Amino acid sequence: MTDSMTHQARVRTLRYEADGVISLELLPAPGSPAFEPFTPGAHIDVQLPNGLVRSYSLLNSPQEPQRYVIAVLLERQSRGGSRYIHEQLRVGYVLPISPPRNHFALRAGASRHVLLAGGIGVTPLLCMLRTLAAQNAEVDFFYCARSRAQAAFVAEIEAMAGERVRVHTHFDDVAGGPPNLAALLSGFDADTHFYACGPAPMLDGFVATCEQQGKPHAFIERFSAVEAPTEANGSYTVTLQRSGRTVSVQAGQSLLDALLDQGIGASFSCREGLCGACETRVISGQVAHHDSILTKAEREANRSMMVCVSHAAGEGLVLDL
Repeated sequence: MTDSMTHQARVRTLRYEADGVISLELLPAPGSPAFEPFTPGAHIDVQLPNGLVRSYSLLNSPQEPQRYVIAVLLERQSRGGSRYIHEQLRVGYVLPISPPRNHFALRAGASRHVLLAGGIGVTPLLCMLRTLAAQNAEVDFFYCARSRAQAAFVAEIEAMAGERVRVHTHFDDVAGGPPNLAALLSGFDADTHFYACGPAPMLDGFVATCEQQGKPHAFIERFSAVEAPTEANGSYTVTLQRSGRTVSVQAGQSLLDALLDQGIGASFSCREGLCGACETRVISGQVAHHDSILTKAEREANRSMMVCVSHAAGEGLVLDL
């Protein structure tokens, strides 16, 4: 169970957006503090009445922080989260939520932006598009889905097209298959920033294509873990600099569990290295990273880690706890 649920949100509306997709508009529940501001690419954790916690990207404009809007795809192999929302959640329900976190933020310095959405991966990119369009930035928005009927918000996105915002759609049932990413991503200069969110095969292809084409500014957000949570083969020791405590992590034990067993308050949520709730600053020591958040450069910098899935690569670590 996460300890990061600090707001109570009331479900104001449930709305059909596409085949298998509904949106939820959330407002602060009576007596709960106002929602915190957020930036494009941010997500929140939502605790459902059945006890499950799930992370969802905010898709509305950051200029309206008094409400949060998310969208949920009914997963074919739902583990209970999306199915509960689609089949049992009702208007008026009050849900504990976390403050917004952002590991998929817009970076500065781009001459042009390319946003690649695959299916429900449109949600954080729609928030980015709203912001970039308001800034009169130059944007190419590529929206890929199995069919138009499954493409949530497509009409709204197409209505935003203009001289500075170019919208491209690709529907597999019309095109006869998935998009050619190499062709789609070519022809942009080195100062272009690329953002992608969607199913794992598309993101893997996006990363590989950007590397092959020498695009240094490519960023992704995943909805599922790249790797299963991995524990260290041997034991190691972690020193907590602020508290002065030392924690022993046993072989086969996660660092998060070791901290919790010692009564150390560590924020966490997904336990899969996806949400960023447990990100902790590394003072010294090498980390074996197994999260799906940090970029290659951020891993090499070794300045932070997700304690739910990552562990020491040597005999010990010093953390900012």
